[in-house]
Amino acid sequence: MAVKFGVSGNPGKLTLGFAVPLVFLICVYVAGFAWSWGPLGWLVPSEIFPLEVRSAAQAINVSVNMIFTFAIAQVFTAMLCHMKFGLFFFFSVCVVVMSIFIYKLLPETKGVPIEEMHTVWENHPYWRKYVVKDEGIAMGKGKGGRSA
Repeated sequence: MAVKFGVSGNPGKLTLGFAVPLVFLICVYVAGFAWSWGPLGWLVPSEIFPLEVRSAAQAINVSVNMIFTFAIAQVFTAMLCHMKFGLFFFFSVCVVVMSIFIYKLLPETKGVPIEEMHTVWENHPYWRKYVVKDEGIAMGKGKGGRSA
């Protein structure tokens, strides 16, 4: 796309031999996102939040997801007109930043029952400073292990 469209955005006449592979590569790009990053916005919140707050967390997640989907849909064509092929580099940089965030800050949840996710957050090197230690409060036990 960079070679054919350049910075003017006017490709001239597109041959069928160029258009078909271009559409195919755009489909591969979209399919790659749909197969990898696309479902993570729904999967990760369902795995990391404890049962007590999962429904509220999912509601916030859906709301934020829809707001950003709307925002991207509103600015996409303007960005495409101004950035041309650079838009794909912009979104590639976003994927790199998201990958670094996930690698550094999201704990591994494989084999961890949902009831034990609070201990994962309590023991995480970064997030533990933001998590209140569970002392049985959610299970109806006050100080000393007595029922509240």
